[in-house]
Formats: sequence, structure tokens, C-alpha cells
Amino acid sequence: MVQDGWGREKITEVALEVISEFAGTPITVRQLYYQLVTRGMPNGQRYYKRVVGAMEKARWNRSVDFDAFVDRDRAPVGRTDWEETDVDEQITKGRQQIRAWMENYSKNRWENQDKYVEVWIEKKALQGVFEGPCYELDVGLFACKGYPSLTALYEAACRFHGPDREGKEIVILYFGDHDPSGDDIPRSLEVNLDRMGMTITLERVALTKEQVIEYSLPPAPTKATDSRSAYWDGLGQVELDALNPRTLEQMANKAIHEHFDADAYEELLEQQETEREEYRASLRDYVNSLYEDDDDDEDEDDDYDDEEDDLDE
Repeated sequence: MVQDGWGREKITEVALEVISEFAGTPITVRQLYYQLVTRGMPNGQRYYKRVVGAMEKARWNRSVDFDAFVDRDRAPVGRTDWEETDVDEQITKGRQQIRAWMENYSKNRWENQDKYVEVWIEKKALQGVFEGPCYELDVGLFACKGYPSLTALYEAACRFHGPDREGKEIVILYFGDHDPSGDDIPRSLEVNLDRMGMTITLERVALTKEQVIEYSLPPAPTKATDSRSAYWDGLGQVELDALNPRTLEQMANKAIHEHFDADAYEELLEQQETEREEYRASLRDYVNSLYEDDDDDEDEDDDYDDEEDDLDE
């Protein structure tokens, strides 16, 4: 019998409260675990295993929906299309696509900005939390999965070369754990990208010592296996997952906006309106020319048929 009060029933009860607070946004079981830690559950591997076991049982007995959770490390690639094709449905879709092409001309949001911005996160499991603000603000998102490989850093340096040649400041907004490795990863990123010839501005957005105190996040002892812990002066190990996903979204949104020039964007929108009319007119002319080409082909076919009739006579 569990003596600390955090048995299966208690975990499930509090988990249901957490899941309801996320308003239908799927989370990982690990995120749930850290949310339970912020609500008083001790932080440790055996408690994480209890959460995993409790949520497995809760889903099988239907007290928790299966779609309350998402596993981002095991997502499939592509899909198998098996439904029968409906020609009328495809015609409707085609018309919608044509209309979308005609109406949705837009400039690249960051093309006249002085900065090129990407959001980097330590954990792939949190990718879904950051996808919303990054997609809305047209900013790249990269999950380091701890210390990124040299291959991944080289690919990043290649992405940065274009905007760097245009004189843009390369800005990485970094979100990682509050622990020895999480604090050291930004240093490693800057050093290795510099060795690849790429100077960047790296801003540590979260998780900082001040934020751990502000949000009352309970720390755990640092891992004895982490060689950096002997020289680290943090409060203890606190995972980024301990922050509420809504808080992380707000942090990302705020950090991106701080590097975005709204006045320059207004100028871009004015240019966009002027170019949109030119774009629409050009597409209309092109579509009409396609139909004209079809009519010309039909006329040529009719002439050829007449000649065949004459030969038969």
C-alpha cells in the first residue's frame, strides 16, 4: 500500500484536473508527470513510473480518453490513402485551391526585418506546445533533443547563411531545462556554430533560476551522472515540462514579438496590397489563356475532320 498519498486513485484524480485545464490540447505523459509534481507529488523516477501505470490503467477503463495524450517520438511518416476517390469532391477541392491561389498572395513576414529568428527547444516532446506560436508568427522551430549532433548544427548553419549574407542578425530563442546540461547547451550551441563560421545571438528564454522561483516549481536533486553538476550553482533539477503549456506558449509568443519590428511589417503589408492586384490579374490572364489554348486545339481538330471527309468523297 502506498504510504505517501500518491497512489493510483490520487494520481488519476489530479491528472483529470490537469487534463481538463489544457482544454482538449493533448499532452505527453511526461508533461502530465511534471504538472503533478508542481501540485505536490514528489519528484523521482518511481513516481514517474506510478504516473505511467496509473494512466495506462485509466485509459483502459475509460476514465481517461486515449486522445488526451500524444507520443511525439513515435509519430508515423506519411499515410496510406485508401478511400475511394469522389470526382465531385475533387472538383470542389480543385475550385477551392484555385480560389485560394487567387486570393492568398502574401509577402514573407520576415523579409524586411533586420533579424532572422528561430525557436530552439531542448526536448522534442514539447514540440507540440511551441508549434502554435511558431506557425502563427512564421518562425522556424527546432528540437535539439539534448545536445544536437554536428550534422544538425551544420544544417542549421546552412539555413543561416542566406539571411546572414543579407545582413540579418541571426537570433535563436532557446527553451531548456534548469539543470547543468540544460544551462550548458546554449554555450555549446554558440561555440560550435561559431566554429562553423556563423555568429548568432542566443537568448535563453526558459527555464531560468528566476522562473523556477516565480512559478514555485519544485526542484529535484541534480543527476549524479551529470559531470557538470559539480560546477553548477542552480536550484536543483527542474524540467521545462513543469511549466504549464499555456505559459510556455505565452513566453514563446512574447519572445518572438520582442525581436519583430511592427513598423517594418506595416510597410510590408502596404507593398503586399499593391502586388496582390498584379498577382491576381496575372493569374486570371493565365487561366483564361489555358481555355483559349483548349479552344484552338478543338478548332484544329474540326478542320482536320473536314479534310478527312473530303478525302472520303
